[in-house]
Amino acid sequence: MATINTNLTTQWLQAMVQINSVNPGLDDLGAGEAQVAQWLADLCRALGLEVELQETARNRPNVIARWRGTGGGQSVLLTGHTDTVSLENMLDNPLDGRVEENRLYGRGAYDMKGGLAAILGAVEALIRDGFQPRGDIILGFVTDEEYLSIGMDALVSVVRADAAILTEPTELRLCVAHKGFAWVNLTTQGRAAHGSLYHTGIDAIVHMGRLLNVIERFEKEAALKTKSLLLGRESIHASMISGGLGLSTYPDRARLQVEHRLLPGRTGDDVIEWWQGHINELQREDSHFNAEVELEFYRPGYEISLDAPIVQTVQRAATAIMGSEPTLYGMWAWLDSAILGRAGIPTVIIGPGGEGAHAAVEWVSLDDVFACAGIIADAVEAWTA
Repeated sequence: MATINTNLTTQWLQAMVQINSVNPGLDDLGAGEAQVAQWLADLCRALGLEVELQETARNRPNVIARWRGTGGGQSVLLTGHTDTVSLENMLDNPLDGRVEENRLYGRGAYDMKGGLAAILGAVEALIRDGFQPRGDIILGFVTDEEYLSIGMDALVSVVRADAAILTEPTELRLCVAHKGFAWVNLTTQGRAAHGSLYHTGIDAIVHMGRLLNVIERFEKEAALKTKSLLLGRESIHASMISGGLGLSTYPDRARLQVEHRLLPGRTGDDVIEWWQGHINELQREDSHFNAEVELEFYRPGYEISLDAPIVQTVQRAATAIMGSEPTLYGMWAWLDSAILGRAGIPTVIIGPGGEGAHAAVEWVSLDDVFACAGIIADAVEAWTA
């Protein structure tokens, strides 16, 4: 069982939190991941790993670090994202990385630099113990998970591994499934006319109300249907709406942006087909109803078998470290593990606990970071030996 250097792991986590890595896709003033990527690259080189930077967008590199195995063993990818959401509306100093009562505070501490620190602490412990892996150990620190995941898309184009451990925050539970999502644009077409000309104008906003009713009906009916044991049910919400030309004018157009949260196996094409069926039905009921649907963006859900070797390996390591079997669960949010799974890399998710992802106050439990590092070290040792 590896011994984690808790002081060093805390220092590394604090240093990462103090580096602004706000995703510029979410915030026009976002610093991006370049500085934290360079810090990670320098540290991995100091640990004796082979390091390369992979550009995913201008000044937004992935860090890929390799510990070459001696041969004949299984390879493993240890991975997580380096970007954070905005600092806006955070309380106190969002980048101070202060430690209070075993909690380290700051933007990204929980989501998910605590998980990155656990990876670093695990690898440092294995190196210090003189471990010699037969399979390659690959560290992949990626950009842009908080927006479009261009980082993980780029990573899987050049990295292959027999399995992966993703250290998103899970409160030290073992996450084996998560939902997908689809962003959909709905447009209704009306006919502009003076507000007094009811016989001429067609109100696109009123027609959009019929599509809003479709969402409301779905939510009421879905709440009564069978749910996935791990992931609950699918959901739809109206995110943004726009339309209209003026108070005295019939609106000629309305636009609704909708998000679907999907169970594994459901695709973006399924969502478009579902909406088109409802649009066709409304058009049959009213010849003046004119609507279109388009898929803006889609990511699939993910689920890994509980019998998968990497799940069993991490489960055994977690049980040994924590003294009891970790809870198995599904996460309702989307994660980069779906991209890994689609690339043929079976992935299990485990990370430290805390609070405040995307919130005004964010912190991670240092004890959880250390425990997660121990779990990763033991799992990697068993997997790559």
